[in-house]
Amino acid sequence: MRPIGLYLHIPYCNGKCPYCDFFSTQFTETEADRYTDALCQRIELAAKNNKRQADTLYLGGGTPSLLGTNRLIRILDTAASAYSMNNAEVTMELNPSSGLRLDFPELKKHGLNRVSIGLQSAVEEELNVLGRKHSAQDASETADQIRKAGIHNISLDLMVGISKQTKESLQKSIDFCAHLQAEHISAYLLKIEPGTVYEKRKTELALPDDDKQSELYLTMCDSLEALGYRQYEISNFSKPRKESRHNLKYWRCEEYLGIGPAAHSFLNGKRFYTPRSFSDFYEGKTKEDGSGGTPEEYIMLALRLCEGVQFRAYEERFQMAFPEKYIRNAMRFEKSGLLIRRKDGLHFTKEGFLLSNTLTAKILWG
Repeated sequence: MRPIGLYLHIPYCNGKCPYCDFFSTQFTETEADRYTDALCQRIELAAKNNKRQADTLYLGGGTPSLLGTNRLIRILDTAASAYSMNNAEVTMELNPSSGLRLDFPELKKHGLNRVSIGLQSAVEEELNVLGRKHSAQDASETADQIRKAGIHNISLDLMVGISKQTKESLQKSIDFCAHLQAEHISAYLLKIEPGTVYEKRKTELALPDDDKQSELYLTMCDSLEALGYRQYEISNFSKPRKESRHNLKYWRCEEYLGIGPAAHSFLNGKRFYTPRSFSDFYEGKTKEDGSGGTPEEYIMLALRLCEGVQFRAYEERFQMAFPEKYIRNAMRFEKSGLLIRRKDGLHFTKEGFLLSNTLTAKILWG
């Protein structure tokens, strides 16, 4: 069987960003110790039950770097032992300010080989609007520490569509990422999530309208391409052979196991998750989320990628030809420059990505 991806949720932050709806709580040393104990136990128990190897490990959050070097080493060692990880991509998310306190040479010895830094913007005014507590200089110093430790796979997060963001300010952030020689950039359109502070303040945020947001997105795509970053997914760009192996598992409908509150999984044709609750996590409770890996789901996820749907891969997976009705539906968008039909498949253009949810629904359901 193919190796799975392993996602570990670290649900701690020093404060809640106003746009964030991820499951997280205030960090305390006592709770972090308890959570680390429980997480390691869950990793070992899941490995005994599933008996699978893993070739990617992703520590997300929250702010995993808040756990500190010793707890992180314990988690890395537990996962590596339980899932026989060889030549694995091991990623940890961090905020620039908390990353400054980590011992990266030690973390590298225990398997860490990729770091995702939550930069969001290199413009001070935009960081303030986002409620971020770090500076661009913090990100630069953290990246320098990571490089000195011998880790040469750094991803930076950018946010597009921030209040009062301009093409010039976005370009400043892009140039900053290029100056740090980041191998990978994840650039997300700001989305107002229900229940967040931003939702309550939506009318006063002065966010870009849809046309302006589209203009910023397309400008970003062109700028990153000119700097040598190849777009491989709606929101992700990388230098050659530096794509996120872990995230590609999601988009290629491959199997992964998520451990921690609010963590989702896809194993043995089933999707399930742990509720957004510490008590449910500590008690080992999960909820089923339906079957996974259906042809329709496979197409929906594949269309997020620049490679799009590849007919041969579809045929090998499902033992049937790619449905002609989907091709007919898709061809409606080729003349308008939203989609490209190839001999071996079809994929959205950059302009098509901006309407991907609507277009995908029309391809699948007419």
